[in-house]
Amino acid sequence: MTMIAIGGSIGTGLFLASGGAIHSAGPGGALVAYGAIGLMVYFLMTSLGEMAAYLPVPGSFSTYAGRFVDPALGYTLGWNYWFNWAITIAAEIAAANLIVKYWLPNSSTLLWSIIFLGVMAGINYLSVRAYGESEYWFSFLKVATVILFILVGLLMIVGIMGGHQGGIRWMDEGETAFPGGFLAIFGVFMAAGFTFQGTELIGIAAGESEDPARSVPKAIKQIFWRILIFYILALFIVGAIISHKDPLLLQSGVENIAVSPFTIVFERAGFAFAASLMNAIILTSVLSAGTSGMYASTRMLWVLAKEGKAPIWLKTLNKRGIPIAALLVTTAVGMIAFLASLFGEGAVYTWLLNASGMSGFLAWIGIAMSHYRFRRAFAAQGRSLDELPYRALWFPFGPIFAFLICLIVMVGQGYAQFLGGDIDWRGVIATYIGLPLFLLIYLGYKWKYRTTLVPLRECRLDKVD
Repeated sequence: MTMIAIGGSIGTGLFLASGGAIHSAGPGGALVAYGAIGLMVYFLMTSLGEMAAYLPVPGSFSTYAGRFVDPALGYTLGWNYWFNWAITIAAEIAAANLIVKYWLPNSSTLLWSIIFLGVMAGINYLSVRAYGESEYWFSFLKVATVILFILVGLLMIVGIMGGHQGGIRWMDEGETAFPGGFLAIFGVFMAAGFTFQGTELIGIAAGESEDPARSVPKAIKQIFWRILIFYILALFIVGAIISHKDPLLLQSGVENIAVSPFTIVFERAGFAFAASLMNAIILTSVLSAGTSGMYASTRMLWVLAKEGKAPIWLKTLNKRGIPIAALLVTTAVGMIAFLASLFGEGAVYTWLLNASGMSGFLAWIGIAMSHYRFRRAFAAQGRSLDELPYRALWFPFGPIFAFLICLIVMVGQGYAQFLGGDIDWRGVIATYIGLPLFLLIYLGYKWKYRTTLVPLRECRLDKVD
């Protein structure tokens, strides 16, 4: 459970996107943005942890929102989250193909897609334990890489390793740590938010863990310190060793593995094999993300069917307790979305990806709202907080802070489209298309079933079967 929690937040966002963040906002600006988002994620996970330890269920925040806020919100969050991860599976397959092209440029894209999808589906088909074990080792590899990077980077900063003269690059060159100002930092806020998405998987995994009352609090308590160490310290090292003006940082993307900021630092430390090493690690990160996405979306679809919000046949379980029908549907949707990226210059796929872009933030807002209402319902029904296996600190500040930060990031993520003379309305629509789709489903369900805000005294606090 602990490795799933931390592994969910370490991936291509840290290994690749961190370079672009430092290039845009400078070493100080990137630290401020990632630090603020990391703090928000900590509060968000403590909110989810409190509910998951008390009411562990695979549907997680979809079920919580339906119980404590509004059934229409629970329904919409469930389908929103399933859609988000189903499309993300396709994105991870596309990314994995690009990474393999680094070694085998002339290999078949379709063949590798089938292999990768088969690996993701196969791990989920075997058992929950198989998913947990594979994610543990994927996460272990990522954590070990970050620890090695931090040790090597610190040795370079003090001048012991790699022929580096020591010191902090931007300070030695008399540069500011915040070259882009507030707007640049705000832009990195959004990138950092997308980077941390996946940490909420702990809530879904809690529903199938052996002892959630013990394992969930243990995992949650370690999230803050690991985010602090892995993200903040890693970003500090990149900013200290590589100038934010270095053009290589602009090229940090899945298609440019050789210029990942991690690769640059390792190469400057004297590790000639850095590019291939990072390529292999990033490939495992991508497969890990896809496997986790398939697990999360499959469980969410199964819970929707179990609660009567999806076709009943999706409730089908095999002998090992795996929701096989939901797994097959999710796998098929992921493959169809990927195939859409191969035709018509990927226009359909791009729109699908944009539509899922806000889904993670909407899920986070749902978690914050559900926890706020959960605690208020607990008080309204005269329940004692001593009944909670794990209690989130600083309530109600935590969920309110997380809600506001998510809202600001969602509303402001398309600000660049409005800068300058002519507004790029095509870009605006592509950026915000996820919001009207969410509202359409929410209002449609609300209109059909005439749902209302659940009164605090009527919120179901009984344990989930």
